[in-house]
Amino acid sequence: MKVLVTGATGTVGRQVVAQLLDAGAEVRAVTRDPASAGLPEAAEVVAGDLTVPTSLTGAFEGVDRVYLFPVEETAEEIVTLAVSSGVRRIVDLSAASVTVGLHHSGVEAVVEKSGADWTHVRPGAFMANMLPVWGPMVRADRAVRYPFADEASVPVHEADIAAVAVAALLDEGHAGKAYTLTGPAPISTRDQVAAIGAALGEEVAYVEVSREEARQILKAQGGFAAGAADLLLGFVDYDGGEPSGSDGYSEQDWSALLRPWPGVTEATGRPARDFATWARDHAADFA
Repeated sequence: MKVLVTGATGTVGRQVVAQLLDAGAEVRAVTRDPASAGLPEAAEVVAGDLTVPTSLTGAFEGVDRVYLFPVEETAEEIVTLAVSSGVRRIVDLSAASVTVGLHHSGVEAVVEKSGADWTHVRPGAFMANMLPVWGPMVRADRAVRYPFADEASVPVHEADIAAVAVAALLDEGHAGKAYTLTGPAPISTRDQVAAIGAALGEEVAYVEVSREEARQILKAQGGFAAGAADLLLGFVDYDGGEPSGSDGYSEQDWSALLRPWPGVTEATGRPARDFATWARDHAADFA
């Protein structure tokens, strides 16, 4: 079988490509710039832009299954094109916030009415989100300056998100299911930083700062950290709106996503990877 992977150069997409190849599947990977994709040689890499559905016309040829990166504005056109080209199984990347009612996914709705078998993959916070946020700090002086020292979260390893997607793409029994994914256990910000230090084999200091100071630090870093600072620090809601709480925090209730969810185990039959594993996997990125 041949599987089309959209968003193939993203954090999860790269893992999906690699894991599909490891499982013996044929992979066609879509990216805007194949020349700079850096994907495995075994993958067939083609040009395409999810914001321009007509650029994908040839990409679905001979493809039975699709991993769909979500672009809500063009999802209906892309899914229609996929199904009319012979695609019979679609696995879409969604978000855990949909499970608990904090967000509505138009992509999920489009996929469900497509006529193809579908599976929704709904990860919570990515462990990898903190790499571009904390990485520059750790590399500069082996310290992380951030608030929320003892607040716990249950972020998920990107390899586990991909593993669930690959299981749904290749195996039977996943059609019509939505998997909500987290890590295996809550871990505090302080302990996440300690795990990065352990992976490096040297101390990484945790320095608690206010939200306002952290915002200034992240904005100065630029890139993902600057763009995500307000959301990560609670200055805006998930949908980008101004926080409605009197204390300047978002009033959205995230408590349901601060406990472990069983999606990784349900889909793959094994426990989710913990943060210490993720830190070891990315030790070179923090060095």
